[in-house]
Amino acid sequence: MKYKNLFSKGKIGNLELKNRIVMPAMGTSLASSTGEATQELIRYYEERAKGGCGLIITEITRIDSETGVGTPNQLSAMTLNHIPQLERLARTVHKHDTKIFVQLHHPGRESHGRVINGRQIVAPSPIPCKVCQEMPRELTTAEVEDLVKKFVTGAKIAQTAGIDGVELHGAHGYLIGQFISPYTNKRTDKYGGSFMNRMRFITEIIMGIRNICGPNFPISVRISGDEFVEGGLNLEGAVKAALYLESIGVNAINVSSGLYESGYTIIEPIAFDQGWKRHLAQAVKNAVKIPVIATDVIRKPDFAESLIAEGNVDFVALGRAQLADPEWGIKAMEGRDEDIRPCISCLHCIEELEGCKTIKCAVNARMGRELEFDGMDKNGEGRTVAVIGAGPSGMESARVLATKGFKVVLFEKESELGGMLALGNKPPKKDKLTWLVEYYDIQFKKLGVEVRLNTEATLEAIKALNPYAVFVGAGSNPVVPPVEGIDRENVYNVSDILSGKIKVENEKVVILGAGMTGLETAEYLAVRNNKVTVADMLPTIGAGIYPANLATVMKNFQTHGVNMLPGHRLSKISEGFIELVNTKTNETIKVEADKVVLSLGIRSNKALVSVLEEHFDKVRVIGDADKPGRIAEAVRAGFEKAYVLE
Repeated sequence: MKYKNLFSKGKIGNLELKNRIVMPAMGTSLASSTGEATQELIRYYEERAKGGCGLIITEITRIDSETGVGTPNQLSAMTLNHIPQLERLARTVHKHDTKIFVQLHHPGRESHGRVINGRQIVAPSPIPCKVCQEMPRELTTAEVEDLVKKFVTGAKIAQTAGIDGVELHGAHGYLIGQFISPYTNKRTDKYGGSFMNRMRFITEIIMGIRNICGPNFPISVRISGDEFVEGGLNLEGAVKAALYLESIGVNAINVSSGLYESGYTIIEPIAFDQGWKRHLAQAVKNAVKIPVIATDVIRKPDFAESLIAEGNVDFVALGRAQLADPEWGIKAMEGRDEDIRPCISCLHCIEELEGCKTIKCAVNARMGRELEFDGMDKNGEGRTVAVIGAGPSGMESARVLATKGFKVVLFEKESELGGMLALGNKPPKKDKLTWLVEYYDIQFKKLGVEVRLNTEATLEAIKALNPYAVFVGAGSNPVVPPVEGIDRENVYNVSDILSGKIKVENEKVVILGAGMTGLETAEYLAVRNNKVTVADMLPTIGAGIYPANLATVMKNFQTHGVNMLPGHRLSKISEGFIELVNTKTNETIKVEADKVVLSLGIRSNKALVSVLEEHFDKVRVIGDADKPGRIAEAVRAGFEKAYVLE
């Protein structure tokens, strides 16, 4: 076996696990509105169990509806009514020799009154979270004691349902962590002040669980190895907490990091490398004798293997990696690393969840919809399908069609696969996009997809195939505003820059458009010693971009001195400078510019579609040809329309 450490058996307490792969808790909103495990949620977890995961830790599980709502449709362990579906969940996962813990959770101050019917949120102390920006009410001593009982009740409900153990969520700035951290606990009663008092809340929960569930029911505690805020729990404090938790009988420590105010350290954006915070788990591992689980942007099996082999952790927590590919475990066990669909750390999953929607994955359109897309009919019968455009949508449709047994011919006018992915991987730290393109390339070779690079998909070329269907994933044009000077030779689109067709170094460059593409192009140019200015008509730079993604870009902007001009629209492009108009004051300013780069979005161009529809009965329009969007929308369209083709 290629990865002997990763696939060796392990133990948490007396519970034996078939391997060292853990799926950590990730919110899904796939439960019912009353908190029961739905068939969709059960199937979602079963896919990961069947795919080779050793231990699944459920999403944040509610123990209190008055003040403890994490997400609207959240798994719950509060009443006897929740036991039957939890039992079905446990039995389903157990079929695959996978164990399952329920993660008990209360958000505390990291919440909003709107999710608890307008009531004021609560916390150990009346200190608002800088992200949620709502003043919490300080819990009374009696209320804290009551919450202890609710956590214990949640554990007993889980045990009664046949769940193998529980995890207490003491990380990420949630309620248990708020009591532990000196940053959020300023209480003067028995639950605040000294270290022992700050640990009292979780101590009483653990002791209560031990009393009612017995000594052999495993308890894991998730902690932040560092909250990454001044005055918060740091690594020294986390190690001290881990040692104490071990001393009172906890069976495992699950090391994560951050709280909402340092959220990009919890669910890291694309720029974070595998293993960037391995020192946190290592410090805890060096201190305790009980097993250590840890997340660390773990994507590839060889890296996961090295963490265990080097004694950094006992179990690797693969979260988003198992959203992107539920068969991560089986593929790694069989040495098929190249077949693992890679997570690209785009944060689409958490962005959707925070928008009160169900969790989704940008590269795995089936995730969370496993019941809807239950098995793929092999109905292609060798019939030919032409796919035009090798961007995310075209590549995904080609993969699915070939899996269904169609003969796929993929046309791409450029010299490489990827479409915008082949441009988006050029800015700093975007190598995970390259992983995705490489994944498709390998799958095409295995599935027999005929890839025609440097080939325009003309009507004559498509006709020559006599195709059963045509999928059109190419057909968009960049938005070009009608202003004076827009046709000058020093004006380019982002594709000109990121493709390398135009080399720009040591020049003054203005990027027009502060969406993610424009900002990443600015990054790309800034690291090449250009003096970069980003301008946008909107009043803020990066409007609509998920905050964690924006934060990493802004940090690079500070490093490289990128100038930002929100609230300015382009008026004129002249020799050596451009003119911008302040959208509030109507004042015109001049900005020096050797080169101007347009990043103002794209528009669908359906000219080719109209021609094809005159000649072929089955024409499917996907990706930017249908509606400009992000990777997630493109992959979903490609998957869905290929899946239903009969």
